[in-house]
Amino acid sequence: MHAILGVIFHFIGGFASGSFYIPYKKVKGWSWETYWLIGGLFSWLIVPPLAAWLTIPDFWQLICSTEGRILWLTYMFGLLWGIGGLTYGLGVRWLGVSLGSSIILGLCMVFGALIPSVYYEFFPAEGKDTISLLTGSTWGRVVLSGLLVCIVGIVLCGKAGMRKEKEVVPNGDQQAAAHPEAGDVSGISDYRFGAGLTVAIISGILSACFNFGLEAGKPLAMLANDAWKAAHPGEGEFLYRNNVVYVVLLWGGLTTNLVWCLYLNARNKTFGDYSDRRLPLAANLLFCALAGTTWFLQFFFYGMGESKLSNGPSSWILHMAFIILVANAWGLILKEWRGVKPATRQWLMLGIIVIILSVIVVGWGNSIRPE
Repeated sequence: MHAILGVIFHFIGGFASGSFYIPYKKVKGWSWETYWLIGGLFSWLIVPPLAAWLTIPDFWQLICSTEGRILWLTYMFGLLWGIGGLTYGLGVRWLGVSLGSSIILGLCMVFGALIPSVYYEFFPAEGKDTISLLTGSTWGRVVLSGLLVCIVGIVLCGKAGMRKEKEVVPNGDQQAAAHPEAGDVSGISDYRFGAGLTVAIISGILSACFNFGLEAGKPLAMLANDAWKAAHPGEGEFLYRNNVVYVVLLWGGLTTNLVWCLYLNARNKTFGDYSDRRLPLAANLLFCALAGTTWFLQFFFYGMGESKLSNGPSSWILHMAFIILVANAWGLILKEWRGVKPATRQWLMLGIIVIILSVIVVGWGNSIRPE
């Protein structure tokens, strides 16, 4: 039952992540850096402490009582994760949307799932899964098999995207809205495989730092977990324990994005967006708040799923798989694949089916894990 609930929570989180950009499409007249920063203030600064306040009594006292080294390490991983997100745009500019995204998301999934287990192999910690545990147990090998299956699904989706780029000239609305500073993201006019592959590898590795940050902040989460169990004996693990970690981790993401967006405001002379009365400022603020809050909900439910699965690699695999699944589903619903050949759609559907299969495999692996 815990495994089923964990998968459900991860699906809700993946749905939020795959859907958060939709409200940004309703923003009128603001440059990317303006609405990204306003939405980000909700994602990284406003909503995380609000969620922690609603779910964790005295969460600020827990932060203040935590060792400075843990807080600093958690923050730094958030900073690196923010850089990974910003370099995504450059990767898809030089490799194309499908190939660039497939490489970045694939690397993010692999590194985010496996590096913490490799680390704990050499620096053991109580309750942490090591790579030898994963490879030496039946349930662990099933989870790793699910990771491989998901990578195959990403490759298939990437192949469909590459075929699409050859068949039609994509408008790149979603990517241009998210990363206009990357220029033409269609991958047709500025294709640079060597440079693009390098940037994509860097982006994929740094994007995985979010999971590293969660691992670094685990002592803080366990403080919240222990306090909950002391006040509620016999009720199991605390669903919202990671909410206090997000407060610190997302300060790092805020720092990276704040610096970059303000730089773009200055370079592009778009500071006037924030006060231009000719624009629907109230509506823009509302849509940015909705997008930013939806973005944070992915990790709100990620924490709930992780608390049920009690396995970092499985949680990260499921989280990334559902993001890719939902994003591709929205692409079909919004007719982004209109005009492509039937065979290209079949490659996409095959990729989606394989990703769904990977979710089932990972869920099964966790269901057979000994208590």
